[in-house]
Amino acid sequence: MHSLDQLKVAVVGLGYVGLPLAVEFSKHRPVVGFDINTTRISALREGRDITLEVSDEELAAATGIKFTSDVEGLKACNLYIATVPTPIDRYKRPDLGPLIGASETIGSVLKKDDVVIYESTVYPGATEEECVPILERASGLKFNVDFFVGYSPERINPGDKAHRVTDIRKVTSGSTPETAELVDELYREIIVAGTHKASSIRVAEAAKVIENTQRDVNIALINELSIIFNKMGIDTESVLQAAGTKWNFLPFRPGLVGGHCIGVDPYYLTHKAQAIGYHPEIILAGRRLNDSMGGYVASQLVKALTRRQIGVSGARVLIMGLTFKENCPDLRNTRVVDIVAELREYGMEVDVYDPWVSKEEARREHNLDPIEHPDNGVYDATILAVAHSRFRELGSKVIRVFGKPEHVLYDLKYLLPPEESDLRL
Repeated sequence: MHSLDQLKVAVVGLGYVGLPLAVEFSKHRPVVGFDINTTRISALREGRDITLEVSDEELAAATGIKFTSDVEGLKACNLYIATVPTPIDRYKRPDLGPLIGASETIGSVLKKDDVVIYESTVYPGATEEECVPILERASGLKFNVDFFVGYSPERINPGDKAHRVTDIRKVTSGSTPETAELVDELYREIIVAGTHKASSIRVAEAAKVIENTQRDVNIALINELSIIFNKMGIDTESVLQAAGTKWNFLPFRPGLVGGHCIGVDPYYLTHKAQAIGYHPEIILAGRRLNDSMGGYVASQLVKALTRRQIGVSGARVLIMGLTFKENCPDLRNTRVVDIVAELREYGMEVDVYDPWVSKEEARREHNLDPIEHPDNGVYDATILAVAHSRFRELGSKVIRVFGKPEHVLYDLKYLLPPEESDLRL
């Protein structure tokens, strides 16, 4: 196996996870950044990161990275880090297509003594059961004899400039004790917060997948409490603020659960659980409840409009925010689209406004055409769906100008003081 100073790193997949990682490694050694998306590669060569995770200045300073979409460019490397998406399909089953494709690409250039590290979130066992056989077939080499594998799950938080890749403690693991140590040494080069060397790849995989499963279940509980409190005429945020005065009360809030992690990772764990003959109860119940929140929000709005004798069919609704979370352009698995679909089922006309998003990506990913800016005085209802700081800065006076004299302002994210909105989650 190669020593640390001999490693020539390739990062395969240059999205929200891969690009920041490549930038950090390039401060210590030459890096090849590979992506099959030629448009992405062209933009990065021009110094632009459309994900906004890496600034133009940081990208310009990362002179140690060679960006390429040509597999030939990977052949000079001997350590490959796969940072590709692991989404779910329309039936909420794990879609390992990108991971399989990355494994085939890496396998085609794999050489004796090379190391492959996976960062993509998977179910326990996936690296060794799904990826390793592909590497063996594509390379003709034997696992743990000719090449070695590590797993170090990504912990990127899109849009968070306070907790970046170097500031979050990194879990590492390897297929042999020597590989585990090499992988840990490599990440210690860039991770200021330190590392945690797991006892096996499967342990590291399981640790990652339960991080977001735990958050998902907790949010589901708060969402259910919110539904109960709404039926009782009690303001949920006031309840949570009161309960939060106890030191060990966890500060979760109700809302839509989307994104590439919390709304996806639990399905990877439940898929594996069902494959080994166990039917998860709590995890899937939480998923069902969180996935139903878009419909719940729509029904609450319909009731509010009806109480004010505003016609539902044909009503114009403004949804402010489309991304899955605040202050970032990430549209992956955003559940705002569920609200849009539900409202359209009621016959409403829906405009979506989000200054963070790429119109092209919104059209491509969700068949939505966001507006440039809301018109004044035309909406029967406005929904604050994402907590962008720009929306908070606008305040209720400006936001209400978008509505007709009689309209409903629905604040899903507690952006406004309670007395300044008509409806809260």
